[in-house]
Amino acid sequence: MRLGGMRLGRDMTDADFDPRALISDTKLGILATIKSNGVPQLSPVTSVYDRDSDRIYVSVTEGRAKTANLRRDPRAAIEFTSPDGYTWATAEGDVTVVGPGSDPNGPEVDALVDYYRRGAGEHPDWQEYRAVMVSDRRVLLILNVGRVYGAKLR
Repeated sequence: MRLGGMRLGRDMTDADFDPRALISDTKLGILATIKSNGVPQLSPVTSVYDRDSDRIYVSVTEGRAKTANLRRDPRAAIEFTSPDGYTWATAEGDVTVVGPGSDPNGPEVDALVDYYRRGAGEHPDWQEYRAVMVSDRRVLLILNVGRVYGAKLR
């Protein structure tokens, strides 16, 4: 079946498509958490995917709706879309919230340093970075991927 030039049906996905490859290559995603009233809450996030551990890392500020939602209910999903919009992947799983830390040299901030290194490499001033992570009350969300799915439409 065709709709506006797009094929619909079972043949619309590429059999060789690996959703984890798109997740690995795409830093921006849409995080879905669950509000207390059961309605989804969506937030754009920058993520880092560790394919070896099958975990997605996201740094956010304590006190945001997504953080409160995840402390109450750890279930989440992150959707990633290719730049052309024709390929997408979703990762679902439970999230562990790490932090915020009060000590710039504590384990919570060490986890944020690891996140930064995975995504951007070395920082020009790690002491400044650590201090900002504490003053901004940053937390690290770790999504343990339980299910991945997606499609390549073209």
